[in-house]
Amino acid sequence: MRTSRVLLTTALAAAFAVAPTGSASAAPFPDTLALPNGWLPEGIATGAGTSVYSGSRADGSVWKGDLRTGEGEVLVDVDGRVAVGIKVDRGLLFVSGGATGDAYVYDADSGAEVAAFDLTDGPAFINDVTVTRDAAWFTNSQAAELYRVALGAGGVPTGAVQTIALAGDWQQVAGFNANGIAATPDGQTLLVINSTTGILYAVDAATGEATAVDAGGALLTQGDGILLQGTTLWVVRNRSNEVVVLRMASDWHAATPVRTITDPDFDVPTTVALQGSRLYAVNARFTTAPTPDTEYDIVLVDGR
Repeated sequence: MRTSRVLLTTALAAAFAVAPTGSASAAPFPDTLALPNGWLPEGIATGAGTSVYSGSRADGSVWKGDLRTGEGEVLVDVDGRVAVGIKVDRGLLFVSGGATGDAYVYDADSGAEVAAFDLTDGPAFINDVTVTRDAAWFTNSQAAELYRVALGAGGVPTGAVQTIALAGDWQQVAGFNANGIAATPDGQTLLVINSTTGILYAVDAATGEATAVDAGGALLTQGDGILLQGTTLWVVRNRSNEVVVLRMASDWHAATPVRTITDPDFDVPTTVALQGSRLYAVNARFTTAPTPDTEYDIVLVDGR
């Protein structure tokens, strides 16, 4: 175990005031929510009430919106960073830093920085994050390892970072590897998808021992963000514009395909999040050339 470079603030700064996006006259829970033009989103997370968050790969900023109204504004206004996978837990916003090798934690209400971590100095694309009672777990698509950030009282990071090597059945190949991650309710098992091989793994959180999940023949290549609720697992296949729904076995080592969700509003979705019974996806639009004027959005998914 090593102690990361970490900045723990003693006071939280005021939220950044910016012009909102969306329309106050929109119908409740609109089918789409507009993100700022040129946003380059990848991650999505829901928080308290009807709040929703999406990070920017362009500069690491984070947008916060309201799923009921469609309105939103930039909550975390930064530059020189990257925001990929994100999660909200106990009032904190955990953000994966992509090729920077870093991770960030912000106050989910004010946007103030709570902590910043240098997870690795090696090959890095810190891609996704999941949060358990006592740790935040980050994947690295460029190395066969996970990063455990210890959490203390109230879910606040303690500053301790542990690197957990992936072992057992894990196959590290050329291209993107570990991507989406989700923790089982007891936090003892981590589900991790390899984007290139399409293999879903159940990883022992204590040892890093990975067991390939028998996914019942489901095709999971291009697997990106994953989401677990109970024993239901959603796996986003980004460039395939679909979400595969699996029913996990009680030991997490097998799964039964339930259905595959498509939606006319999908444009290379990358991650999904739940708000009550509603499933939302963010469109990364990887097949569209990015410009400052390129439009991006969050969509309410048909056929949850």
